[in-house]
Amino acid sequence: MRCLVTGVAGFVGSHLAERLVAEGHEVLGIDAFITAYSRELKEANLEALCRSPRFQFLEGDLSEIDLPAILAHREWVFHQAGQAGVRTSWGEHFSVYTQCNILATQRLLEAAAHSPHLKRLVFASSSSVYGKTAELPLSEGALPLPVSPYGVTKLAAEHLCMLYWHNYGVPVVALRYFTVYGPRQRPDMSFHIFGKALLSGQSIDVYGDGEQTRDFTYVDDIVTANVLAAETKLAEGVVMNIAGGSRISLLDAIDKMQEIAGRKAHVRYLAEAKGDMRDTYADIATAERILGFRPRVELGQGLDAELKYLRQLYNL
Repeated sequence: MRCLVTGVAGFVGSHLAERLVAEGHEVLGIDAFITAYSRELKEANLEALCRSPRFQFLEGDLSEIDLPAILAHREWVFHQAGQAGVRTSWGEHFSVYTQCNILATQRLLEAAAHSPHLKRLVFASSSSVYGKTAELPLSEGALPLPVSPYGVTKLAAEHLCMLYWHNYGVPVVALRYFTVYGPRQRPDMSFHIFGKALLSGQSIDVYGDGEQTRDFTYVDDIVTANVLAAETKLAEGVVMNIAGGSRISLLDAIDKMQEIAGRKAHVRYLAEAKGDMRDTYADIATAERILGFRPRVELGQGLDAELKYLRQLYNL
C-alpha cells in the first residue's frame, strides 16, 4: 500500500512507519517538528527510516502544505500528528492545541474526502476524551467528559472524523490510545521522566498521591492496532479503545521500574496536576471483536525495553 504517516518523527509515528516499511509498504512521512520537544530527538527517530528506499520524508505543517496533492495517490493514511500533553494545554498554549489537533485534522479530512484511492484513514485519538466518566472499565459507549483542554481537542477531532465518514464516506477509524510507553517515548511522559531520574540517581516526582492508575500500552501493540485498523474492512466508521491490559498505580509501576533497574529512588510528592484523570482502564472488547486485537507485551517486558533505550539515550 501507498501510505501516509503524519507526525512520523514522533514516538508512535516513527515506530508505525518502520513497521509499514518492514512489511513492504511505501511510506511518505510528514512532520512539522513542532517545539513540544527536541528536534534532535525526533531526527534520531527517523534515522533507520531514512535508510529505506521505501520511505520518503516531507517536512511541513498540515495547516499549510498541499494535502490534496499529497493524498492523491495514498491508500492508507495514519494521522498521528498533533500537540500532545495534558498539563501544558491550559491558558495561552491552548491555541497551539486547537491549531494542531482540530484545524489540521479538519484540513486533512477535507483532502481525504476528495482522495480517489483512499481505502482507510486511521486517527490517533486518546483516552483523555473520557475524563470524569466514573464507571470502569471505560467503554466506547460512555459519555465523554474530558477534564483537560487537550482532551477536548482530541474529542473534537474525533467528532470531525465521524462527521466526514457519515457525510462524505471518508473511510475513517478512530483509535483511543491508553497511556502509550516504550522506546522513544516523549521526554515529558511519566515513564521517560521516572526512568531517567532513576537511572541518573535523582528523585522521582509524582503528582498527587501516586495511587492513580493507568492502563499502560506498549508502543508495539499500538502499532499493531493501527495496521489491523487499516486492513480490517469492518473497522470503518468505528471508534475503539486500544490498551495494554496493564492497569496499575503509578507507585506500583515505579516499584517495577526499580526492580528491573536494580536501583532505588526517592519519591517526592507534588500537588495534583489539573486535568489529570484519576484512573484509566479500558474495555477493549470492540477492538478484540472487530480487529482481533490483543495486547502482546506485558508491562515488565515493555519497561525493560524503555529503560534500555533511556540508558543508551542518556549514556547512563
